[in-house]
Amino acid sequence: MKEETIKLTQYSHGAGCGCKIAPAVLEEILQGARTGTTFSKLLVGNESGDDAAVFELQGDDCLISTTDFFMPIVDDPTDFGRIAATNAISDIYAMGGSPIMAIAILGWPVEKLPVTLARQILEGGRSVCELAGIPLAGGHTIDSTEPIFGLSVNGLVKKQELKRNNTAKPGDQLYLTKAIGTGILTTALKRKIVDEAAIAPAVELMCTLNKAGKKFAALNYVHAMTDVTGFGLLGHLLEMCEGSKLSATLDYQAIRLIEGVAPLAKKFVAPDNTFRNWKSYESKTAGVDGEKLVVLCDPQTSGGLLVAVDAKASADFEAVLKSLQLDMHLKPIGVLKEYDGEKFVNVI
Repeated sequence: MKEETIKLTQYSHGAGCGCKIAPAVLEEILQGARTGTTFSKLLVGNESGDDAAVFELQGDDCLISTTDFFMPIVDDPTDFGRIAATNAISDIYAMGGSPIMAIAILGWPVEKLPVTLARQILEGGRSVCELAGIPLAGGHTIDSTEPIFGLSVNGLVKKQELKRNNTAKPGDQLYLTKAIGTGILTTALKRKIVDEAAIAPAVELMCTLNKAGKKFAALNYVHAMTDVTGFGLLGHLLEMCEGSKLSATLDYQAIRLIEGVAPLAKKFVAPDNTFRNWKSYESKTAGVDGEKLVVLCDPQTSGGLLVAVDAKASADFEAVLKSLQLDMHLKPIGVLKEYDGEKFVNVI
């Protein structure tokens, strides 16, 4: 078998964060895991569906710990490694922290695929760790039926700068730091509707570190933050709303889509997890149908940061976005308000 003919996406049943277990099923699994011994220094566990666990150390220092891995979302092994690593490290930034070290997680079908491809995946992951300024310090491998790669990542954050997904306030403006549609585009690639060139903008975004999260951590007017991944924009917004006991009005036209996504969404090109996501969200939302459903429930891989910002400080926050060269994301995509007891998210 020639390596140049191998398409990694043909060796996996899912792609990227589209491999995630559906929210409703995950909730059922975790019901029994949220009881037991309590730990006073565990500031964030699995009770809130946040991006990472946080453990208080000495002084005001806190340890952030996370893991994320999935099956190939693109065919190029180096790009797959880069995307998986960027996605895993994002959880640290989403909590306002700085990553300090990563450990690799690799599953490889040794009888099906050359090990040289696995080496390229690891090198892709290592290159992103170097961009983040951290070592890829080791890892663990298994012989698996499908290729799997990801990282376990540790980071540090000052307690007063820790950002959570359930601390938003009424009146907060919602900002999103990356365009969406990675699940739609990569599904189109897997189904051979588009070629590799068509998903290049998505690959570039998925390999872009969310370093802005560290900058946002120091801003007191940033009340809540999370990264948008496998549950889609709608799912992660719902986590923020339910956790903060608020509702959101989402301006669909203000949401930026990756180049090439809109026509595919109109044709209902979508990964299976889009519709599994929707089954978990339908009763909690209003104004979602057709193309909006496909886009808002699209599982993102290495998506942007969803940030809840005090409306009085929106001009200051937008100036920060400009300084970080995020000029294309200056327009809020929605606003939060007191929960009225009906729907958590209304899309207009």
